Amino acid sequence: MEDLQWLLWVGLALLLGAVEIASLDFVFAMIAGAALVAALSAALGLSFPFQVVVFAVAAVALLAVARPVLLKYVRPRVPMVATNVDGNLGQRAEVLEQVSPREGRVKLRGEVWSARSEPGPGDGGVLPVGLDVEVVRIDGATAVVRALPPADPPGRPAPGGSTGPPGPAGPTPSPWSSS
Repeated sequence: MEDLQWLLWVGLALLLGAVEIASLDFVFAMIAGAALVAALSAALGLSFPFQVVVFAVAAVALLAVARPVLLKYVRPRVPMVATNVDGNLGQRAEVLEQVSPREGRVKLRGEVWSARSEPGPGDGGVLPVGLDVEVVRIDGATAVVRALPPADPPGRPAPGGSTGPPGPAGPTPSPWSSS
């Protein structure tokens, strides 16, 4: 059995690697690495108690040194996606039942939500059916919304000063060009 101990450590490393795939936090990957170091010590013929000590020391070292370096390298490169409540903030919704500061219903991301309005300047806080609104915050299971600012009417000068429909876009200068 002693000549197969390294295989048990490798099996443990594979199992921990599979758990790491589910967690993606590099904790189980570091422990799996420590199991591989222990497998190497078993392959070299060291006793089981010494293998356990090697495993523990390698796990602590990898968690304390390698994991923070790896996280510092990987985290800035992985975009964070807003989910749950944070994913709804700033989203557009459509008023299904008149929304007041006390009650109402909106359709948000294909689901019907209870809603309250956040009174804006001059609107009295009552939002009519069919109006597009923006989710300001989520309060429990209620979306707190406010009216979106009205779109600029056609023919009104845009911030750039043009009054007609936009013309052809023309060539855009490259940020790498010397001009």
